[in-house]
Amino acid sequence: MTPSFAVTRRGALGALATLSAGAAWAQPAPTTVRIGYQKSSTLTVVLKSQGTLERRLAPLNTKVSWHEFTSGLPLLEALNLDNLDFSADVADTVPVFAQAAGAQLTFVAQEAPSPTAQAIVVRADSPLRSVAELKGRKVGFAKAAGAHYLLIAALEQAGLSFKDIEPAYLTPADGRAAFERGAIDAWVIWDPFLSAAQRQSHARVLADGTGIASYQRYYLASTRFAQARADVLEVIYAELAKAGQWVKANPDAAAALLSPVWGVDLPTVLQANGRRSYAVRAAVPAGLAEQQKIADAFFAEKLLPRRVNALDIPLFKPGSAT
Repeated sequence: MTPSFAVTRRGALGALATLSAGAAWAQPAPTTVRIGYQKSSTLTVVLKSQGTLERRLAPLNTKVSWHEFTSGLPLLEALNLDNLDFSADVADTVPVFAQAAGAQLTFVAQEAPSPTAQAIVVRADSPLRSVAELKGRKVGFAKAAGAHYLLIAALEQAGLSFKDIEPAYLTPADGRAAFERGAIDAWVIWDPFLSAAQRQSHARVLADGTGIASYQRYYLASTRFAQARADVLEVIYAELAKAGQWVKANPDAAAALLSPVWGVDLPTVLQANGRRSYAVRAAVPAGLAEQQKIADAFFAEKLLPRRVNALDIPLFKPGSAT
């Protein structure tokens, strides 16, 4: 039977979800949760640094293993390949690519919008003054990241299409290097890398996500794990929410904790954290409207292999585990 406390799936795939749930319950429940995260996964980094999940999951006889990734797409690929159980926050664009690849993932939580926490930047001495001037220019960004959609949406607003620029798919580290040596004309990046580029390389913002892209970040689990260990997800969800409240209420302490982990100075951390909401909440259908807009934009640019229904994904229900 479908575990009612874990996930729900809407539409024609309901029967398949029921069968999958039955299969999941036939297997022994995992005793380790493998967590993937990025350097920008602030709340997860806080929990890792403080050993919170290890303490809270010990009574559930569950251990934690940590795995760092450079960006969201490879993180969700690992989740889909059953090399991870839980993914720290990834940008709203990343699940769309994972869905198009047939990944069996479940939304566990969503962070409220942080539109200014990602931006299109140019060097201080760049002649470019508007997004419209990116036509024919080389722009660096991480494929499938929130920055990818921000670029598409900003170009459209400026009367351009993705085909009007020369894309350079780069990890944050490679993007920073290319940006500083002038190998790309513009860079689309998110915090804390954005704040670091502004403070250390004097990057100038052409456009951020205000009025263009909400930049909501999502926490996900493999559907298999969500069905088998809803109790573990309850703990992770609760601790992420607490961590978000702590970071916003204690900015200096949070910056002191994160600065050595990120390898950036305190003012940069404070600036980056000031632009992120860190408000962890349940993912509900009404809050996923922009996901379809993102999916349609990528499909229109032929960046997705097939059209996807962004709402056709299981949702974890916090507080319903028994």
